[in-house]
Amino acid sequence: MYMPEAAVRKLLKEAGASRISGDAVKKIQEHIDSIAFQLAKKSVSLSKHAKRKTVEVADVKLALK
Repeated sequence: MYMPEAAVRKLLKEAGASRISGDAVKKIQEHIDSIAFQLAKKSVSLSKHAKRKTVEVADVKLALK
């Protein structure tokens, strides 16, 4: 997992949750990890297409569209 359990719990608490099940944390972690990985993969692909080794903020912005 890329996002720690504590960070997910903090996020849910700040969103107003008073209690959080372990299964809910796990499911959110999985979903966030999936989204983050796909964003990273697309960003890398865009930088390679531009014949660069460095992923730039423009790649990430374009990947988000």
